[in-house]
Amino acid sequence: MEHLINKNLKKLELSGIRKITNMLVEYPNAINLTIGQPDFPTPTHVKEKAKEAIDANATSYTPNAGIVELRNAIAQFYKNQYELGYNPQDEIIVTHGASGALQIALRAILEEGCEVIVAAPAYPGYIPLVELCGAVPVCVDTVSSNFVLTADLIEKHLTDKTRCIILPSPCNPVGTIIEDSELQKIAALLKDKEIFVLSDEIYSELIYEKTHKSIASYEGMRDKTIVINGVSKSHSMTGWRIGYTLAPTYITKEMIKLNGYYISCASSISQYAALEALTNGLHDPIEMKKEYKIRRDYVYKRLIDMGIEVVKPDGAFYIFPSIKKYKMPSSEFCVRLLKEQGVATVPGSAFTSFGEGYIRISFAQPLDVLEKGMNGLEQFVKEISDSK
Repeated sequence: MEHLINKNLKKLELSGIRKITNMLVEYPNAINLTIGQPDFPTPTHVKEKAKEAIDANATSYTPNAGIVELRNAIAQFYKNQYELGYNPQDEIIVTHGASGALQIALRAILEEGCEVIVAAPAYPGYIPLVELCGAVPVCVDTVSSNFVLTADLIEKHLTDKTRCIILPSPCNPVGTIIEDSELQKIAALLKDKEIFVLSDEIYSELIYEKTHKSIASYEGMRDKTIVINGVSKSHSMTGWRIGYTLAPTYITKEMIKLNGYYISCASSISQYAALEALTNGLHDPIEMKKEYKIRRDYVYKRLIDMGIEVVKPDGAFYIFPSIKKYKMPSSEFCVRLLKEQGVATVPGSAFTSFGEGYIRISFAQPLDVLEKGMNGLEQFVKEISDSK
């Protein structure tokens, strides 16, 4: 009967991130610099509101699109933070995390054989979802453009089958953002084309010296853009599983169907926690970001001092140093680093073949942990350099 299982599903492999994290069972004392999990606890006031919701028996199904109060808060948040207006009644959906938002967005707009442009190196969750829809991911090498998907690169990969472009900013695994000048060029290229844009803005509140701007705010783009965001990264609420979409009514009304059939609704308790986060917790990400910036600067300096080439991240909590000069596949590099120095990182190959020659380090860890990790990495690269 195995031959009857969905052929698109059988083609998928376990995420390259999970492959390395699964090894950590054998190394319980390893310094874990792999996963995108904030080390901060969920803010206390958010947890208290969740407890209040439980005590108030707010444990029933909610509307498929989420409780109205939360959708109102999301609309207000985007208006205040990013000057984008969406109607909470028919343009916003609360989803099961940003991953759930990606799922319903791609299911709503993709068909068998159409193409989706993806900036590579790419977050491992994009391509499998595209392929499960029967669509074709078109990976665009952004290494030469400093890991930024540009209008020129997009134009070179457009075909009559292009249905969607995924724009992550800040991006995982590199932490680069697409700045205003480039977004203007992308908007000018796409505004008259029948191509959707999926704008993944899950790290929008974790940008350091620069500012976030959504592609949806440019002329002609709102009507073809699905914005995805959530509270997982901004408020350290990964396990609460609350994401959301903002999109024009004609797309939203179709995605609501999918959300209803997939999950019925997001967790009611988590929705009330997210409501608190987006109303009384607007300063929470600012405090976390201050600490992330200190950590970013520390890890960046350590890498530079080691003689390792690396792009300084604009946002998120990842850094993507080059290991090309060590002439070793990234998977071998990471496995050896773990076995020999007890430091866990993610091979760049986990983020498509265009990530080969790099590793991803998460600096969502306290400074003392990062110091141990950088010490282990420094010792490792010294030893492999000396052995040549």
